[in-house]
Amino acid sequence: MTDGIDQGARAVPPTPTLGEAFKYWLKLGFISFGGPAGQIAMMHQELVERRRWISEHRYLHALNYCMLLPGPEATQLAIYISWLLHGVKGGVMAGVLFFLPAFVLLSLLAGIYLSWGDVPLVQGIFYGIKPAVVAVVLFAAWRIGSRSIRNEILFGIAALAFVGIFFFRIDFPWIVLSAGILGAIGGKLLPAKFRGGGAHGVSHQAYGPAIIDDETPPPAHAKFSWARLGLTTLVFVAIWAVSMLGLGAVPELVNMGEFFTKAAFLTIGGAYAVLPYVYQGAVEHFGWLSGPQMMDGLALGETTPGPLIMVVTWVGYLGGAAKSVFADPVAAGVAGAAVATFYTFLPSFFFILAGAPLVEATRGELKFTAPLTAITAAVVGVILNLAVFFAWHTFWPKATDAAPFAGPFDVFPLVVAIAAFVALWKYKADIMKVIGVCAALGLGLSLVR
Repeated sequence: MTDGIDQGARAVPPTPTLGEAFKYWLKLGFISFGGPAGQIAMMHQELVERRRWISEHRYLHALNYCMLLPGPEATQLAIYISWLLHGVKGGVMAGVLFFLPAFVLLSLLAGIYLSWGDVPLVQGIFYGIKPAVVAVVLFAAWRIGSRSIRNEILFGIAALAFVGIFFFRIDFPWIVLSAGILGAIGGKLLPAKFRGGGAHGVSHQAYGPAIIDDETPPPAHAKFSWARLGLTTLVFVAIWAVSMLGLGAVPELVNMGEFFTKAAFLTIGGAYAVLPYVYQGAVEHFGWLSGPQMMDGLALGETTPGPLIMVVTWVGYLGGAAKSVFADPVAAGVAGAAVATFYTFLPSFFFILAGAPLVEATRGELKFTAPLTAITAAVVGVILNLAVFFAWHTFWPKATDAAPFAGPFDVFPLVVAIAAFVALWKYKADIMKVIGVCAALGLGLSLVR
């Protein structure tokens, strides 16, 4: 005979109301630390294991699709699950709440940074954080490379990408395009070398029946039709066009809108992959902020909730203030932050609301294509370039392009970077804790000095 607990565990849980879902997604927005891996794990534990809003199989099916898309996969997964439960309103709600707390917090920190960033205590904290960022980015290159570079062909593509962006300053989009072409050709000539595989497979673990279970048919709003796909596409194009027209009176905001729209379509491989593109445009081309300011923003992006790509909020705030898009510096910063964030995340909503019905209709296991496999390999080289760039400016703080090794070599950041990398790689330490310890070390050394 089954006891009451077992019977309760076997019963399908009640479908959450939109208000109940709102509370969960808002809470997630405030606690979603740890990058995409941590955020995906949090959602799995809460939505699959505890609340049983969605089954393991359907969760991984949605995740496999999101892993193939440009953009922050954890955010898109939240949009997907909430869209399945509550339609377009649910998807928009979950997506906005996922990054809204980080947007508010990073905008606030950017304002404080511009007002008091030259205070010695603040400089001491960032002195310790910068080498931690070097370790974090280098660790990201190793982590992605260890999963994606499985043979000498893919290693060669990664090496070519590094050489192209570091020595010849080839723009990131051209590297992505070239890698995709190589992958398409290689997939036909050497298919074994370019055979992809999703990072996540189907699990057979069961936590009891779910609201959206393995065999639950897609709800009415999730059924695919070409008419719905066309209408959704038109709606998003209209939103983008009308919003861009609304920025027409402020050319610098138009530049931001166009730039971050392009960036949103290039985030294949995660936020680390697109950071070199954001750096090239924001620092070198538009002059919205400096290289050291970009590093400071990345460090804060690592230690605040939300997806790491939220560093665009920081870039937008500093860019809006630097270019004085409005007379009031706070208004200018907030406007830049809002534009950068809006255009970075708008495509994520489009990918899910337009593409997910087709994914639900096919329900097949998705795999990486040969071009995507090659692009992922190139991304490793691009991320390694970012780590080298950050290390260069951290270990030789007075270096310039004209004099790459000018000024004294700073030993302290090197020691901190090595220790931070070992902590991340060997001891699997939490990124936030590593950055926190490094910040404390930098602050302590500044006080001693």
